[in-house]
Amino acid sequence: MSCIFNLRLSTRNGTISNSHLKILAHILHLRELIAILDLKRRSLVLQTQYQQPLHTPSAHLATTMSLLSLTADELLEKVESELSSNPALELVEERRCPNCKRLLPPTGPCPICSQPTDYQSDQPIVFISAPEDFYTGSSVDDDDRPEEPFVPMIVDLPTYVLKQVSAELHPEERPIAAYILSHLDEDGFLTTTPLEIARYYHKLPSQIMPIIERLKHCDPIGVCSAEPREAMLTQIEVLAETNSVPKYTREIVSRYLPQLSQRHYAEIAHDLGIASTQVEQIAEFISENLNPFPARAQWGEVHKAMNGNPDVYHRPDILIYFLNDNPENPLVVEIIHPIRGTLRVNPLFKASLKQVEEEKQTEWKEDLEKASLLVKCIQQRSNALRLMLEKLVVLQKDYIVSGEKEMQPLTRAEIAKELDVHESTISRAVSGKTVQLPNKRIVPLAIFFDRSLSQRTIIKEMIAAEKHPMSDSEIQEKLKKQGIEIARRTVAKYRSMEGILPAHLRQNNHQTVTG
Repeated sequence: MSCIFNLRLSTRNGTISNSHLKILAHILHLRELIAILDLKRRSLVLQTQYQQPLHTPSAHLATTMSLLSLTADELLEKVESELSSNPALELVEERRCPNCKRLLPPTGPCPICSQPTDYQSDQPIVFISAPEDFYTGSSVDDDDRPEEPFVPMIVDLPTYVLKQVSAELHPEERPIAAYILSHLDEDGFLTTTPLEIARYYHKLPSQIMPIIERLKHCDPIGVCSAEPREAMLTQIEVLAETNSVPKYTREIVSRYLPQLSQRHYAEIAHDLGIASTQVEQIAEFISENLNPFPARAQWGEVHKAMNGNPDVYHRPDILIYFLNDNPENPLVVEIIHPIRGTLRVNPLFKASLKQVEEEKQTEWKEDLEKASLLVKCIQQRSNALRLMLEKLVVLQKDYIVSGEKEMQPLTRAEIAKELDVHESTISRAVSGKTVQLPNKRIVPLAIFFDRSLSQRTIIKEMIAAEKHPMSDSEIQEKLKKQGIEIARRTVAKYRSMEGILPAHLRQNNHQTVTG
């Protein structure tokens, strides 16, 4: 300090000695060194943060959220990928309960977590089960079980179609096909035009049309058509390759669809110069073999999912059934855990960390941290699904037990508020997952949030029981008397979603039946 004081004093006097100049230079040099060292320290801190993001809460949350959005099949694929690339992760054969961590018997779910605490309670029994326990909740006999009880889970329509045709397409055509398939409505029709697609890819429409034609011949046949007539003509073309198609079928579909829908068989017969009975036979063939809405049978609105043989299982993510198959008992909810065995951090790998060469320690530590993070986040995924389903099954119990008419209006935001989580968490937990109901029907989990389902079901039942075709306004009034107030245009929308014709087109059906 005395040197600096003397330097300042000398400066005021207007004289600076050589010794003072040297001291000043040293001081400035030291300050530069300190600044450089501070910058290096900050840089090192930042590098450490980027090299070790797994310690941060944001990385933990991001991993949990990404796992939460995965289906059972996707989670299994993720785990298998990690097992093959990370030596710090291992899968042991022992069976442990994902809930309580107890060792499990060779078969069956956890004897503790899968049992009710109170048989009279309305609370469901919700637990995580291994995939081999899929049939433990049902009364399916051993002889009735398929050799491969799990087939690939339902995928979305664009993915399903693209997988069929991908191998036949040129690499340059695949992204165009994917783009086309991303522009389908709920009935499988294109919502864009070949010209718009051509403009987007700077191609000629003549280069786009062959791709659309290939897609139209995929299952469901007629998908990617512009409208019902085009879809049905494609189906006729495919049918004709292996089956006998009645004469005039193509012509009737091409020219007389409006008359056909109104059963004006005599008018069609007169125009074609054939008997009315022949037109009726063609109409019956069309009704039995053609689908004007290619995607509606299996891929349309969520309420259409999985109609048919209940013994043909797609792999569900969640099973709901009555305890011991007794409707008087509580509901049981099994969340399928697709991993056979127990996933954990490899203890030998962890113990060997201190013995490994110094240059490899960083890499080994990263592997350990990744393995630990994955194990913890999978557990958090299971817990999040369990908590959500506990609430969801209570709120929609009437639908689960009694059917679509009893569906309660419910939003993801309401469940999120109940669980004190963000709405996006619920959206991720619901995304892509399917549920097997007590009646063995498999539906998307998203159906539990379909606010219109009960109203659509009531409208469908009203129309099925009508003695004369009711207009949308009349249906609206009947709904109002039942305490359901919706607009007439909403009635028309719901009726259309159920594939029901308007009143003036249903009139002919009634005349045919009563006649």
